[in-house]
Amino acid sequence: MIYKNLFKPKSIAVIGASRDKNSVGYGLVENLKSGSVLKAFVCKGFRGDIYPVNPNVDYILGLKCYPSVLKIKDEIDLAIIAVPAKIVLKVLQECARKKINVVIIISSGFAELGNKGKKMQDEIVSFAKTKGIRILGPNCLGFIRPAANLNASFAPSTPLAGNVAFISQSGALADSVIDWAIQNEYGFSFLVSYGNQADLDVSDFLEFAMKDEKTKGIAIYLEWLKNGRRFMEVAKRVSKVKPIIVIKAGKHEKGIKAVSSHTGSLASEYEIYKAAFRQSGVHVVDTVEELLDAAKILSMFNKIENNVAVVTNGGGCGVLAADYCQELGINLVELRDSTIKKLDKSGVMHPAYNRRNPLDIVGDALADRYRVAIETLLAENYISGLIVIQTLQTMTQGAENARVVIEAVKKFKKPIICSFLGGYFTKGPVRLLTEAGIPNFDDVKKAVKVMSVLVE
Repeated sequence: MIYKNLFKPKSIAVIGASRDKNSVGYGLVENLKSGSVLKAFVCKGFRGDIYPVNPNVDYILGLKCYPSVLKIKDEIDLAIIAVPAKIVLKVLQECARKKINVVIIISSGFAELGNKGKKMQDEIVSFAKTKGIRILGPNCLGFIRPAANLNASFAPSTPLAGNVAFISQSGALADSVIDWAIQNEYGFSFLVSYGNQADLDVSDFLEFAMKDEKTKGIAIYLEWLKNGRRFMEVAKRVSKVKPIIVIKAGKHEKGIKAVSSHTGSLASEYEIYKAAFRQSGVHVVDTVEELLDAAKILSMFNKIENNVAVVTNGGGCGVLAADYCQELGINLVELRDSTIKKLDKSGVMHPAYNRRNPLDIVGDALADRYRVAIETLLAENYISGLIVIQTLQTMTQGAENARVVIEAVKKFKKPIICSFLGGYFTKGPVRLLTEAGIPNFDDVKKAVKVMSVLVE
C-alpha cells in the first residue's frame, strides 16, 4: 500500500499550493499538472486527480482549491506538504483524520537546523507512527516517475523515462542531475529525494527498486545512513538482482561537518562505509558523472570477463586507451594469430594497421574497415567486450560507423563502449548511438572507466 500510494497514486493533495509562480507550492502544482515548470519543455501531466489546498485561494492553475484536506470529499492517496515547518504537525493531523497514509514533506526547517528543528521532526514522526502514516522527507525535493507522467516534486522538469533509478539524499543535486539528464537524453525509471529520512530512507527505496520492473540499475547519492545494518541486509539482496552504484559524500572532516548542517546528522568514517559497501555488493564511484555512467552501463549489460579489445582509427587515442586500461586494471587481451589472419584476409585493412590490441585501423578507415575489425574481434570467444574509438578525418563516415556498431551489438550481444570524439560533425553519429541505447563518451578515459565497471 505504501509504495502503491507513493509511486502509483490516483489522487494527490498539494497542501501549501500557491499562485505565486516563484513559490514551491506553485511549482508542485504545475509539475503535477503539466510535468514541468519550464515552458520550453512539453511534458504530459499526472493523469489522476489533483487537489490544491490553500485557505486563501479559490483556484490555482485552473484547479479548484480547498481550504483543508478535510473539505475534499474524495479519497486522497498521497499528500504533498509544503507549508512552514511550525504548522506541519497540524497539517499532518488533518491528513490522519482524512485517512491519508502516505505524505511527502517538502518543508525544511527541521533536524538540519539543530535541536529545535529536530524536536519538531521527532514530534511529527512520533505522531505519524501512531496513525500509521509513512513520511518521505522532510526537507526533500519529492519524487518523479517519468514513465507514469508523475512529477511529485518542485524540480524544473521531468526527465526522459529510462531504466536507472536515482535515489538522492540531496534535492538540489537531484535538480541539477535532472537538468543534465534532459540535455544528455538520459532516462530514469524513477528519481527520489529523501532529505532528512525521518521515516522512509534509502533502504526502503532500494526495496522498491528491486521490485520495480522498469528499474535495471540503481544510482545512489548518500551522505549518511540511518540504519547501516538494515542497509547492508537490503543491499546484499538487491545487488544480486540489480546493480547498485553509490557516491558517498562526507569523506573527510570538512565534508562531514557540511553533512551535519545539510540533513541534520553526522557522517561516520568513510572507510567504514566503503567496507560495508564491499560486503553488500555495492560499487563505489567518486563523481556524479561516474555514478550515472556506471549505473547506465550496468543497467544495459551484464558483467564480463576481463578480456577487452580496442578498435581505433587514431593511433594516439589507442595509446591513451592502453594507458587508461592499465591504470584501471583492464586486461587488453593479446590478439591471437588466427584473429590477425582473418583481418589480413578481409582485403580491407590498411597495409600499415598495427596487428595488436589496441587495434589501430588507421586514420583513413571507412565503415567497411570498422565493420571487419569490430565483427572479427567480437566473433572471438576470448574477447568479452569492445571499446570503439572514432576520430574525425575528412573521409570518416561517422553515421555509417555508428550503424556498424549498432548492428554488431545486436548480432554479438557483447558490450561495445564508444568514444566518437569531436563536436559539431560528430553530433549526428552520436545521436544514432544514443537512440539505439549504445553509450558514447566524449573522452577516451570516460569510455575506459565505464568498461572497468563491467569487468570489476
